Amino acid sequence: MNPNRILIKNYFENHSLVESNIESYNRFIEKGIQEIVNEIQDIIPTIIPAEVKDFKIKFGKIRVEKPQIVEADGSRRDIYPMEARLRKLTYSAPVYLTVSAYMDGVEREQFETLIGKVPVMVKSKFCHLSGLNKEQLTKHYEDPNDLGGYFILNGNERVLIIVEDLVSNKLFIERNATGPSKYTAKLYSESGVYRIPHTIEQMKDGIIYISFTRFKRVPIFAVIKVLGLVKDQDITRFISDEKQYDDVFINLYETVEIKSQEQAMEYLSKKIGLNQVDHGEKVIDLLDKYLLPHLGIVSGNRTDKAYNLCKYIKKFLMISRDNKQITDKDHYMNKRLKLSGDLLGDLFRINLRALVQDVLYNFQRLVKRGKFQSIKIIIRDQLLTSRIKSAMATGAWVGGRKGVSQNIDRTNFTATTSHLQRVVSLLSSAQENFDARALHPTHWGRLCPVETPEGTPIGLRKNLASLAKITQEEMSDDKVKKLLEGAGLNQNG
Repeated sequence: MNPNRILIKNYFENHSLVESNIESYNRFIEKGIQEIVNEIQDIIPTIIPAEVKDFKIKFGKIRVEKPQIVEADGSRRDIYPMEARLRKLTYSAPVYLTVSAYMDGVEREQFETLIGKVPVMVKSKFCHLSGLNKEQLTKHYEDPNDLGGYFILNGNERVLIIVEDLVSNKLFIERNATGPSKYTAKLYSESGVYRIPHTIEQMKDGIIYISFTRFKRVPIFAVIKVLGLVKDQDITRFISDEKQYDDVFINLYETVEIKSQEQAMEYLSKKIGLNQVDHGEKVIDLLDKYLLPHLGIVSGNRTDKAYNLCKYIKKFLMISRDNKQITDKDHYMNKRLKLSGDLLGDLFRINLRALVQDVLYNFQRLVKRGKFQSIKIIIRDQLLTSRIKSAMATGAWVGGRKGVSQNIDRTNFTATTSHLQRVVSLLSSAQENFDARALHPTHWGRLCPVETPEGTPIGLRKNLASLAKITQEEMSDDKVKKLLEGAGLNQNG
């Protein structure tokens, strides 16, 4: 027997074609949900009982059980995928959350409550079919060769399509054919619930502007000065030690009258149209929250933000003035794939915040009526369940995306396998986007070079290669530091 065949046969005996998707879902249930809950800080209502000075609600530990069904007579039992298909039910697991209520700093109430149900991926760790052999699968009326990796909603088998997107927190510079700026630098800063687009451009007068949220085309040097880097000499040094650019001095001349952080705040507040008394504080709060949130959203991160803006200016000038090569957006190093776990994480995060708002509303309504007794009665588990179920049943996702969830193609086994490995780009199929549609050398071994539809979606709808595996591990700062130190790099240079 051919050695290659032996190797491939052995690979598929130990690994599934949809293994990456299942691992992503497992990570979401085991770690992701808890991380999203931890993002929510203390819930402090504005209206509290008269006899209480300080009241806050805290969310604690998450616990997820395996899929269950509650019958009409109130009995509870496990449910398997085939029963969910036949009875047009949703194959989902209950999610329990520990909630605590603090009055005047003393814990008065703690309990575990059902906050909703999350659809369970077939063959994942939280599915009853996980770890079963062929005989056991047959006993539960399942096809032993079925790959899993999909969901069952109201009896329909639904698959979450893998979404291809540009990597966040990285600066991309592109040349413009038209417009006031020859080059435009773009960066998507992502941190938890925030994903904020930043644009840097240089107008014909040489001034470099930055745009994000409320700040539309404000001089980038004024922003750097608000962040605390006020001295022109320091800004010049932070941008580049080895080469001095004339553009830097043109921009410094534009903001030459700004000698302090307070003056910079005043200047920016006028630019964005703030007329309040405390406009300076408002400006710095907006910068802390929405400027490069991946570097942090507290006042201690301002120096890092100023330093990074200087480095972005340097990169921009190296390309616009020194004709350095533009970053290839279509290189797969600059792409990220959002699997089922990541997509569900986005959906869960938004809907958990909606649940928090609902809890606050119900609490304050009961307090006004003088009927408040316990926070147990103000948590509606149907809110989260119905919202997640609705998104997965329709395919309408967070951020206005459509078609993320689709009915699985069961024409034959090959069609099903293809559908489970589909990768879709966020770019519109109505536009040209020639470079994005072309086959890139970095697709080799990652994406199938043949399987893409003809017509408008060509090159935008792709499929993973049969042996492709998507890594799940996230590199923490400490881990990167240890790897660099292991390679001989130390903090002292």
